[in-house]
Amino acid sequence: QVQLVESGGGLVQAGGSLRLSCVASGSIFSINAMGWYRQAPGKHRELVATITSGGSTNYADSVKGRFTISRDNPKNTVLLQMNNLKPEDTAVYYCNADGATYYRGGVSYTGDYWGQGTQVTVSS
Repeated sequence: QVQLVESGGGLVQAGGSLRLSCVASGSIFSINAMGWYRQAPGKHRELVATITSGGSTNYADSVKGRFTISRDNPKNTVLLQMNNLKPEDTAVYYCNADGATYYRGGVSYTGDYWGQGTQVTVSS
């Protein structure tokens, strides 16, 4: 099994910064892509940013130039640096591990995993 634990959310004023961190644990062999998604009240979950094991990144248009995603493969950690935050960035942010492979009893399993979410609130 793979567990994802997020940290770093909180309350910040517009124009401020936050850094989210997510650590994946378990008998992990590899993770294809890691990323961040968010869900605001009354809205669908949406992609914020993703990064592959090779370092290729993808960002939502709404966060380009303000957010930066990075990854430490040996530590199975993904970070999201969020600068110049806006009230519309307010949401629960979820960490995702896509194509995570782990071993149990000599057998490999691959799946898609989510963290429990961390609240980010940006006041105007």
